[in-house]
Amino acid sequence: MKKYTNLMAAIFLLFTFMACNKDDEQPQTIINTDTEGTTSINNVMLGQQINALPNEPLSQDETESILLMREEEKMARDAYIVFYQKWSQPIFNNISKAEQTHMDAVLLLVKKYSLTDPVGSNPVGTFINTDIQTLYNAFIAQGNISYIEALKAGAAIEEVDIRDLQNLLSEDDINNQDIDLVYSNLLKGSRNHLRSFVKVLQNQGIAYTPIYLGQSDYNAIINSPFESGR
Repeated sequence: MKKYTNLMAAIFLLFTFMACNKDDEQPQTIINTDTEGTTSINNVMLGQQINALPNEPLSQDETESILLMREEEKMARDAYIVFYQKWSQPIFNNISKAEQTHMDAVLLLVKKYSLTDPVGSNPVGTFINTDIQTLYNAFIAQGNISYIEALKAGAAIEEVDIRDLQNLLSEDDINNQDIDLVYSNLLKGSRNHLRSFVKVLQNQGIAYTPIYLGQSDYNAIINSPFESGR
């Protein structure tokens, strides 16, 4: 009986060791990117890191940037929901779900700093920020023309995100560690989604011309691989 107990204990330790090694080989990351470039954010892990950082005072610019990005990520999600309903192409369904995780990432900042959420229960296509509402309306009008135009609108939406995130990260008055963490990860996701839309357009024989990014910045993104990790 004692030998049997010892054997069972040894087997248990062996499986525990193997499980630990498997976890070590597949560590969790904040950014999760599939082979098509669809990039979701692990908001459980991101939230843990955000909460571990200090509650630094928010400047007016930082507050406005959080509210802007919350609705800007919603613009992307909402547009792709509409495009999927219109054209039934998986790229829009997959990226719209990923954009929900981007929205949720910004919501972590909204909650941490007790800001009033500009999204709330607003339905698809409704925004408080009038500039975002105008952009959204234009993108939807473009995307309703054809599947190709919807792909181009998707690429342009990601350009807007990249441009705004790059500008925010470069501002001297936006330097809270937790904001920088969220925006840096959002930026990776937006670059990946731009690559995804451009790749699908290329497969359709269409060369995309950037609208909101400079040609050199655009080329640097498109000619680099999908990003993942922290």
